[in-house]
Amino acid sequence: MSPKSTMRVRALPLGQALTRRGHDVTVVLPPWDNPSDSGREWVEAGVRLVNLPLPARLPAVWYGWLAWRLLRVVDTLRPDVVHAFKPKGFSGVVAQALLARRAATGRGPRVVVDTDDWEGAGGWNDEGSYPWWQQRVFAYQERWLLRHADAVTAASRTLEEMACEARAGHHGVRYLPNGVALPEGSPEPQSVAALRARLGIPDGPVLLLYTRFVESSPERMVAWCEAIEALGIRPTVLLVGKGMWGEEQRFLSLARAQLAGPVVDAGWVQPPWLRQHFALADVALFPMDDTLINQAKCSVKLTDLLAAGVPVVAEAVGQCNEYVQHGVSGLLVPPGNTMAGAEAAAELLTQPERRAAIGGAAQAQLRRDFGWDHLATRGEEAYGA
Repeated sequence: MSPKSTMRVRALPLGQALTRRGHDVTVVLPPWDNPSDSGREWVEAGVRLVNLPLPARLPAVWYGWLAWRLLRVVDTLRPDVVHAFKPKGFSGVVAQALLARRAATGRGPRVVVDTDDWEGAGGWNDEGSYPWWQQRVFAYQERWLLRHADAVTAASRTLEEMACEARAGHHGVRYLPNGVALPEGSPEPQSVAALRARLGIPDGPVLLLYTRFVESSPERMVAWCEAIEALGIRPTVLLVGKGMWGEEQRFLSLARAQLAGPVVDAGWVQPPWLRQHFALADVALFPMDDTLINQAKCSVKLTDLLAAGVPVVAEAVGQCNEYVQHGVSGLLVPPGNTMAGAEAAAELLTQPERRAAIGGAAQAQLRRDFGWDHLATRGEEAYGA
């Protein structure tokens, strides 16, 4: 559920939509990266969440023990379907064990695997700080489960294609992108004004960068902002987010040295406060290097911006092409073309009526095509329901 939040932003809202459709959903988690949830159980909008109690950490043995405990809890639920989120790690072990046991006994639940990132070579194995043996295990689990699971749900078109390639066909593969629950109303103007004053943002246009610097480097983002200034516009650059390895410090140092306009660092913002921060922005930049990891990902940050009605200029990589209809719900530019991105951003920064139209169209498109109640039917197809 945190800090990476894959379960909160993907598994949980899907489960809540399935609950509204009459299914009984339990989410079982081994909270290895959020120990404060150890042993906690609660119900959230009809979905029961069960966090395994964590033992005292034991090298190597600890991982095997936790995977075994996770499998035991799943068995006690006697499920019709087990949907394993991410084909690696603990969930991957459970999915593999269930499939192997069913092959031996002929009994067991349907096993569906969800892939929302590419984990192997060119993906998170290259970006994460995993030891070599974990990289090999994750790559093996991913390949094996994409091939042998009863069905696969894929968060992006690229992952859908890779799953089809692994399975030698489209059978059992369902495209299931990240959905959204659009907020009701807008943040109170007084709270937005107070936030603007607290952050010290002057009057004038505001250019938002909402990022963890996974999609692109600080250097590229600063270069994009410099190109906008070269067109005669000096917006305040507002950074919301922190890098995984401290990249925000490099960005701030470069931006404050090279940009003429103000640079404001809001830091890491908790989800309940994101809408107030987004309301400060006139335009958001969404750079995406044309890499496998970006082609495969289904960025929640992009959907957050679009759901809030922020006009977005994004590089046309991967799922950006699915969520943004160029010229209608945002602007798409060729990846790596800094000048094209600067010109698109400058165009929106100088046209308030067009910004409003694009922001409204983005929200309408998400409501129509990416609501979880609509996407839950694709989950049901994978479950054989």
